[in-house]
Amino acid sequence: MTNSTGPVQLLRAAERPATAWRNGGGVTREVAGYPAGSGLDDFAWRVSLADVGSAGPFSAFPGVDRVITLVEGPGMALTVDGAEHVVDAPFRPFPFSGDAATDCRLLGGPLVDFNVMTRRGRATADLVLATEPRPLVVAAGTTVLLVCLSGTAALDGSTTLARYDAALLTTPGTHDVAPSGTTAVLTVRPLAG
Repeated sequence: MTNSTGPVQLLRAAERPATAWRNGGGVTREVAGYPAGSGLDDFAWRVSLADVGSAGPFSAFPGVDRVITLVEGPGMALTVDGAEHVVDAPFRPFPFSGDAATDCRLLGGPLVDFNVMTRRGRATADLVLATEPRPLVVAAGTTVLLVCLSGTAALDGSTTLARYDAALLTTPGTHDVAPSGTTAVLTVRPLAG
């Protein structure tokens, strides 16, 4: 049953520009962020997909909580404040602090990862990786971002998201999501202050 209200903003993967990393180790493509037009120093939340081509340090993001999820490739070993964490299983989110000194070592070649960043005190985010059809409720005051990470995803039976396409929903209502692979369902809540 679908009781959708309000517009759905489609964010097609083919329309995202690639931005080179400062260290030259890869490129990132911003899927969505808030506020619109914010940069890396003033976003409340930011979601991106990154192509990682070589090892190297991650940029520091003080005051930011991060979640990284391997989407494609053999994986990586992340050293976060001196402790190594192997991220080699696809679609298993790994949370860590943007304050931490973080270094990446590739485990066998290039990869693609999905990144969620929220600035502490400004927003929180809940990430669910959906593989089965499910209802999706957009509550008042929240933003829901769907990102198709593998296969395709049907939204309300009428919109199809191809791999890496996204849909941004900000109007309260209920939708149906039917992934044929894995789709990230991210619910972002702003915080007062």
